[in-house]
Amino acid sequence: MAASDQLLVVIDPVARRTDGESVRIAKDVLSAGAATKVCLPEGPEEFARALIRRGARRPVVIGDDGTLLRAVSLLHRRRELAACALSFVPVGGALSLSRSLGVPMGTVAAARAVLDGAERRLDLLVDDSDGVVLGALRIPSLPSRPSAPVPVGAPGEEAGARPWLRTCQSLVRTLASRPSRLASAPAAGPSRLRIEVDGVCVVDLDQPVETVSVTPGGSGTGAEIEVRAVSVGAGSSPLRLLGHKVTVSGADFRYGADSVVSGPVRTRTWTVRESAWGLTLPATP
Repeated sequence: MAASDQLLVVIDPVARRTDGESVRIAKDVLSAGAATKVCLPEGPEEFARALIRRGARRPVVIGDDGTLLRAVSLLHRRRELAACALSFVPVGGALSLSRSLGVPMGTVAAARAVLDGAERRLDLLVDDSDGVVLGALRIPSLPSRPSAPVPVGAPGEEAGARPWLRTCQSLVRTLASRPSRLASAPAAGPSRLRIEVDGVCVVDLDQPVETVSVTPGGSGTGAEIEVRAVSVGAGSSPLRLLGHKVTVSGADFRYGADSVVSGPVRTRTWTVRESAWGLTLPATP
């Protein structure tokens, strides 16, 4: 049997604890179709060590979206993505990224795709801190500041009030200014950001925006960029562009990359790396 037909199956410890039955099914299907070596890391360091020491075996990762992202990030930092196609069996709760990439959601179907599928090269977003985005980048709105508490009593009422009444009013104001633990989060407000696509400014600081999203495209088209500016009219529509390099700058902002929130930062640049990584997916007829 060729080395390329041998699998290194790395199983995330959270997947083993939360859905051991699905993990067992995946192992059985993979072991029935190929020579497998199974690794059961207990933490991130052992997980990384297993992938690094994979040798000529084809790596198969079992876990949720975070597990897949961790594997791709590790191989990217080691500059090994170009020569290593990943296979993935989704097990866990957070699987929206895996679904968007085309990975089968059923355990048996995903394991069969590992054995019978084909490598598909996918684009990757890489930022200037060497972070990666597989599925989608989103810059949410900044939360607006809560309004100041409204004073209790009419203006000037305290001046002529008796001491015991002033004490009661002061206590009421103190209680009213304390935020309730059950209160909802403050409403989001617009952000002031400068957005450049391939070196050209498309939105400047004078135009507040609600959201910015960047998604790796395919077939050399670059990334799909959507900017939703604060509407100045009923017919306002989002700005949609294609580009290979996106720079966002302005006041401190946070961003969600594959649902992982990072920041705050004042500037960040994402660059598209075309066909940068490979994922085994069901073969298309």
